[in-house]
Amino acid sequence: MDTNKNSYTIIYSTVLVVVVAAVLAVVAMGLKAKQQTNIDVEKQLSMLGSAGLAQDVKNAPDKNSYVEGEFNKYVVKGLVINAKGEIVKTDSTNLVKSEAFQISPEEQYETMKKIAAATSNSEKERLMAELKLPVFVCRTADGKEVSILSCYGPGLWGPIWGYVSLEDDFRTVYGALFDHKSETPGLGAEIVTNKFRDQFKGKEIFKDDNLVSVKVVKGGAKDKQHEVDALSGATITSTAVQSMIMNWLQYYLPYIQKNKENKDAADNAEFIQTEANSIAAADTLTIK
Repeated sequence: MDTNKNSYTIIYSTVLVVVVAAVLAVVAMGLKAKQQTNIDVEKQLSMLGSAGLAQDVKNAPDKNSYVEGEFNKYVVKGLVINAKGEIVKTDSTNLVKSEAFQISPEEQYETMKKIAAATSNSEKERLMAELKLPVFVCRTADGKEVSILSCYGPGLWGPIWGYVSLEDDFRTVYGALFDHKSETPGLGAEIVTNKFRDQFKGKEIFKDDNLVSVKVVKGGAKDKQHEVDALSGATITSTAVQSMIMNWLQYYLPYIQKNKENKDAADNAEFIQTEANSIAAADTLTIK
């Protein structure tokens, strides 16, 4: 072939473009898989963090292996909940590939916004039927069983998100973890710190059987059972965290109520049985 002809230049350029494009596609596919792995690991780490687990991640020689190992060790079940509080899917193996894990809180939040803006009952019912809420059941290092719930919403400069873990009474917060995309460093960005999130431990989300969530109070918490201190100089982000948690708990409420009532009934039955056993033991001693 005459290399001086225009046809040679065109063919050569075309082949070169195709080869480069193929190489870039292969590289992109490889990077995409690694990127997704990193995203999955961060998601697992956040869930574990809300339950006070994976605290040695900074010392782990292989972060991904450590996080995946801790997740597989402690998180035993992934559930998909509908708006009625019914379990529509349960997975107990390979949870990273489960439907619950694949649910995007961002997408569910968009559905929640549409529900709030619905102008008719039929539209609202249709959107409510589309809602899918993830719940992850975790057995903690101290032997407790906690339920990890997702939350997502708007912050000051961008989205914020997190996980709230509830103890098996479905009243008490076992732990929480929050993150953000672009909150102000040193102010709203402090939602990621232990100092802020540790305040949520032991808080009650019900008051007189009414859902009150956990309030983030500017100027300092007064109700130590239901409130935490807001971040200094970050009122908007603090309020956003409060609104985000309350919004998601309201959608989780049917599921929470069912489990709370079951737990209360089980505790009452155990108390009655204990009392009956005590009375029977006392009667036996009297007879003797």
